[in-house]
Parts: sequence; C-alpha cells; structure tokens
Amino acid sequence: MRIRPRRRAAVRPLRRILSAAVALVLVVPVYGCRVDLHTPPGAPTPWPSDQARHWQWQWQLSGTLDPAVDADVFLLDPVATTAAQTAELRSRERRLICQVHVGSVRSVDPDASRFPVAVQGSDGRRPGSRWLDVRGWDALEPVLADRFRLCRGKGFGAVALADADGYASRTGFPLDFDDQLLFNRRLAQLARSLDLSPGLVNDVPQLAALAPDFDFAVNEECVRLDQCAKLLPFADAGKPVFHVEYTGSTDDFCVTTVGYGFASIRKERALDAWRAACPLP
Repeated sequence: MRIRPRRRAAVRPLRRILSAAVALVLVVPVYGCRVDLHTPPGAPTPWPSDQARHWQWQWQLSGTLDPAVDADVFLLDPVATTAAQTAELRSRERRLICQVHVGSVRSVDPDASRFPVAVQGSDGRRPGSRWLDVRGWDALEPVLADRFRLCRGKGFGAVALADADGYASRTGFPLDFDDQLLFNRRLAQLARSLDLSPGLVNDVPQLAALAPDFDFAVNEECVRLDQCAKLLPFADAGKPVFHVEYTGSTDDFCVTTVGYGFASIRKERALDAWRAACPLP
C-alpha cells in the first residue's frame, strides 16, 4: 500500500521557519538600538593630542539642557542629566564630561547621609555645602566611587573633579598642599579604574604637579586672575584646557587664551545654556 505524503505537515515547519526568520529580522534592529541607547561607552574618553587646540566646548549646570549647542564637548551635572540626554549627545559623537564635587558635600545631595560627620568641616563655596576632610580616604572613597559610577552608568566617559583644592580654603581641617595632592592623585586613579578620563577643575597651584595624572584641565577666569600661564603644563603636554571667563568680551580675551592653546568660552556664572565661544585657531 502506498502512503501518500502529507504535504501540510511539510508546509507547517517551513512556515514556522519563515515566521521565525521574519521575526528575527524585525527584532534584531530594535534590540541593537536599545543596546546603543543604554550601554555606556566602553573606554575612557580619548583626547588626541593633535586635537587639543581644536575643541569647542559647553559647560551647562543649570536650566534646560540644549543639546543643539555647536560644541564637541559637554560638561554636565550627572544627577540632573538623564541617560536619554547623554544617549542623544553620544549619538552625535559628542564627548561627555560629568562634574563631580569631590571635596565638598551639600545637605541636599542624595548621598549626603553617607558622609560621616567627622569628615564634614566648615561651610564650603556652594550654598549649603561643607568642606570634606580629604585625609579621610577610607571614609570618602566608597561614596566618591559611587558618584563616579553614576557618571559611567549615564554614559559619561570623563569626570571633572570640582572642589579639589580645599587645602587653600578654611575647611576646618589642617589640610596642606601634600594632603590635597595625594587625594587628587588617588581620585585620578579611581576614575581610571572605572574607565573614566580624569580632569581637574581649577586648583591652579597644583596643575604643574598633577599634569601627569590628569587628562584635561577646566579653568575659571585665568585671564581675570592673571593665571593663564600656570595652565601651560597641560597645553604643552597636548592635553585640553577648557577655559571660561564670566566677564569681558571674547574680542579681548580670546587672543590671549587661544594663543595659549586653550578652548575658551564666555559664560554667565549661572552656567546655563548661553555661551559665546572663541574662534578656533
């Protein structure tokens, strides 16, 4: 007896295979897009030395973020900035730096309760802030490491250390030059261990000593304070110097700072979206 082949049985597996193939084609791009949006960069932000004099940058810590600013580098607040915003900027190949206050804590900071009272000193520069005792590395390191991890988790590739010069202020602790130097070097190492490129905000007296440890410098008002020449250890090493002035005209200070090799802008002290950039050399 001949057994006729059951054609439907052969057709069904074929249909299943085709359906699975179509589903795979449809799902993979979506999955790929999600990975691109939510996965932070896999390495610290690179700063090629041959481009050190050619960056345009933006520093915004207040107001609604303007991602359309004509800048290659954005220095932002990691708490206020969302992962969606950093993803948008990264999709346009912008370099992202998060600003972390490493030498002070505010009472409104989400992690304020994690800093022991013993390491909190006198009133800091920012309203509601207190200086930290940078000699207490064991107490500070876990909290600061988590601040750095927040940056990484949101897609930043670099971190700028703010309030990293408490030794020059009345902190309530007997901090000296060497205490601060050791603390800042430890932070640079910590940032690198978390795949972040470390940068230093101000701390002008220590720039020469710390130039080998950091990848870039951020400076406020070196023209007004007559300190620009002290930033040359970074510029001469092919490392970016991101500089801002809050007074004066770009027509006046750009000639000086661009000549030094700095990336210079004029900003309001509120550090909102407005900026006036110096022309590139």
